[in-house]
Amino acid sequence: MASSESSVAALRFRRCSRIRRAAVCDTAAHIHLIVEAADRTESSRGVQGLASGIARVVHRTAGCAGGLWRDRYHARPLRTPTEVRKCLIYVLRNGRKHGSTASAVDPCSSAAWFEGLRTDPGPVVPATTWLLATGWRRAGGALRPEEAPG
Repeated sequence: MASSESSVAALRFRRCSRIRRAAVCDTAAHIHLIVEAADRTESSRGVQGLASGIARVVHRTAGCAGGLWRDRYHARPLRTPTEVRKCLIYVLRNGRKHGSTASAVDPCSSAAWFEGLRTDPGPVVPATTWLLATGWRRAGGALRPEEAPG
């Protein structure tokens, strides 16, 4: 599946009743998400629903059927400003880690909306929790263009 196709699929599922997507990065092989949810169950069900919806769009677009996702997802609660900041860098700058872009704004991520460079409806919604909305800035301030995942 081409990145642009899966990005379109992600845009269609911008809002989910169980989870709020705060950051997303789409690679050729997988998707990274930072989501907010009321609890672990809501997170799990929300991601399952999102994956199912994306699979339906991809199958309809590609004219195919069958399994799309090879593995289950990995979830980990982020508890500190440092964890959230590192995760934001990893997700929003993932293209730099894999060498697919040298740009600070990875075109296959939601970084343009996160950094405030775009105002059109994107694949994410603004964060609502203190930790993800502003708390992460306590661990090093705004994301800098030279920062890349380790």
